[in-house]
Amino acid sequence: MQQKLGKKPRRPLYTPEERIRRDASPWTLVQGVLAPLQFLVFLVSLGLVLRFLATGNGEYAATVSIVVKTFVLYTIMITGAIWEKKVFGQYLLAPAFFWEDVMSFLVIALHTAYLAALIYGVFDTRTQMFIALAAYTAYVVNAAQFLLKLRAARLDEARKVAEVQAAVEPEMAQ
Repeated sequence: MQQKLGKKPRRPLYTPEERIRRDASPWTLVQGVLAPLQFLVFLVSLGLVLRFLATGNGEYAATVSIVVKTFVLYTIMITGAIWEKKVFGQYLLAPAFFWEDVMSFLVIALHTAYLAALIYGVFDTRTQMFIALAAYTAYVVNAAQFLLKLRAARLDEARKVAEVQAAVEPEMAQ
């Protein structure tokens, strides 16, 4: 593979040691289950919030769904921090996931702001729902960050396999 002049090669997402720790960690499976669960809860909640904002109906269901989404978020963030510690040696802001973690802090802050507004009765219900929508917008951006990072990791692994195969094939032809 040729490299463009002046371009530094991108560091793979995982070193070989980190990949081994990732694959061996039970927290990898936990994240793999919680991420799609959180997305499903998000979709249901988004529908309920939009329904409430459009019709004024279903306030209780929308509110409960946001609270559930927030607690699923807290769960995935805590288990994700444990996963980062097991794989990268630090709970948060490991270089491989630095910007994803930074955005996650915003997501958590907005979800927590919603809970605070709800618990302390700050703002009317519609305004609280708009806070939830801001949290959901940040969540979608953060989810996209993680999906792009996982795709990059798969491409890194595929590239590494192709390089090994390319190195082995000439030897086998002799």
